[in-house]
Amino acid sequence: MTEISTAQLTDRLGVAADALAGKAAKLSDDDVRAATELPGWTRGHILAHVANVADAVARQVEYALRGESIEFYDGGMGGRTQAIEMAAGNPAAEHQGKLDAALSRVLSALAGLDDEQWTLRINYRDGTVYDGALALWRELVIHLADLNVGRGPETWSKEFCVYLIEFLASRVPQGIRLVLLPLALPTITVGNGANTVSVQGMLTDIAAWLAGRTPTMDSLRAEAAADSVDLPKLLPWPSALNAAK
Repeated sequence: MTEISTAQLTDRLGVAADALAGKAAKLSDDDVRAATELPGWTRGHILAHVANVADAVARQVEYALRGESIEFYDGGMGGRTQAIEMAAGNPAAEHQGKLDAALSRVLSALAGLDDEQWTLRINYRDGTVYDGALALWRELVIHLADLNVGRGPETWSKEFCVYLIEFLASRVPQGIRLVLLPLALPTITVGNGANTVSVQGMLTDIAAWLAGRTPTMDSLRAEAAADSVDLPKLLPWPSALNAAK
């Protein structure tokens, strides 16, 4: 797995939070009610979800610093769903206020951590504070693209794409070895099955496809045994809590 230092991750989180908050601040009430490509979700659902994730990660950190453990979402997955549905229809200004407060809370919680505190155990995926911060990075970047406000997958950095591809390697179906051929970049291999499928295209399109999003550059081409084939059907996201939609 590509290593990202805690200092780098903190920086990436700040940039991603600013980008998302900046775009959210420009949304009108009508914009917030608009449907997205996520089934059954409006922009309001996405904004509510991201704010809840930010609060949840902050809570994990705050409890870990006290030597305590708490479930990721207040009320578990049922609480997560209820909170999203209750807040999805709020006016744009309320979404903006909740999002800004949640992002400020989580960034403040992470900012003062020392090396040892980044390794504290949290409830999320039985991981560490560092794992929770990585999850937040994924949520901020991917859901900004889901808002369809001009910051789609084509804007994802090489660093984020490579990290995301490695994280999503478990989505490769059993029996398949995916040889990813991003244009002008080194080959990436994920999966260890006997059947090899090669996928060529822009790095951002490859990452978007693995993340279950629409590749915006339409550059992907798959081959197996020198013949063109359809892209493999991927397994679900590697999340025990299904925290990422």
